Amino acid sequence: MPESELPDEVQEEAERLTRLARDAVDPDERAAYLSARDDLVEQYDFVARHREEDDVLVLHPAEWVDDGGTVRPAQIDDIDRGIERPLSGTGEDHEWSAVEEHNATVVETIADEHGDVHAANARAFADFLGNHYVRRIETAGTPEVREFVKEYYPRNAWPTAEQRSVLSESLELIFDAAGAELPEFK
Repeated sequence: MPESELPDEVQEEAERLTRLARDAVDPDERAAYLSARDDLVEQYDFVARHREEDDVLVLHPAEWVDDGGTVRPAQIDDIDRGIERPLSGTGEDHEWSAVEEHNATVVETIADEHGDVHAANARAFADFLGNHYVRRIETAGTPEVREFVKEYYPRNAWPTAEQRSVLSESLELIFDAAGAELPEFK
């Protein structure tokens, strides 16, 4: 592995686990997500932390950190080895068209496997995440799902009574199709 590189799939999973930890209500659940994230990046001799002031996941080589957990500037040989991933809003890696293409695939899966009613709910959720946050479905956390359910869906989706009655089930199916766990939102 080149020293300046942490695999993309590891970065994405660390980002997902950090979002889940950030949004978790239960302290034990939060600790479990952070432990899983730290174990994951540790395999590559990296450490992770959530910089809360600007909601960014910071990943950098473990060798930069002393035993007390402080980054030692003298140990930083190449600043480009460090990685920052925004956890809210958009990031350079999340262009709208790529996000829309990804989310549309999830919507198609829902349509094929679960029918038009769930697909309409999936399309509404994909539109909400893509247009408001430029985010893939599986990256949505508790705040985004709550906003969708309480604000966006009733005002902007124009759901039928049948669509409204299966929304919770649709969200479960959507996250399952995206390979992620539905965040607690109720």
